Amino acid sequence: MLHLNLQYPIFGSEILCPHCSQTIIAITLTDSYLCDRHGAFEADSGNSTLVHVTTGRHWRQWANQWYRQHTHPDGIRFEIHEALDNLYTEGYRATKVIIAHRYKEIIISYLQNGGNTKQGEPKIYGLPVEFTSPVDNDPYWNVVNFKLEKEEGIQKRQPYFRIFE
Repeated sequence: MLHLNLQYPIFGSEILCPHCSQTIIAITLTDSYLCDRHGAFEADSGNSTLVHVTTGRHWRQWANQWYRQHTHPDGIRFEIHEALDNLYTEGYRATKVIIAHRYKEIIISYLQNGGNTKQGEPKIYGLPVEFTSPVDNDPYWNVVNFKLEKEEGIQKRQPYFRIFE
């Protein structure tokens, strides 16, 4: 008898769609998942990636969250910008962006100061940029693209009126 887990792709019988976070099901006896909104995704067991069939975009998973694996600087710049907006909405401000070393070649020329550290440290959206160490074999940085260092930044507004006792 064939073991049930062998009937599904490497990520199991269902996953969350990397685009819309809705639960999508695996197509049995294939390496594919099917999202009603975004179409087919294929699981590549060789490098543990999920590939969107229509666009060719790649994702890898860390701690049950999908991270897109970028091949162009605009993709990672957009993702950083979106994360900064979300952080601001939560009442924080970023103080530094730490980017996985695997992106250094594709993004360095797009950073402010052109990545030239002689004029000062490279920046993105006005924030200092640091790259992870090229010898760091931490599996986290093989999947995750960047991390924002943050601090509380936005003062919560007090109500316009006060209730007196």
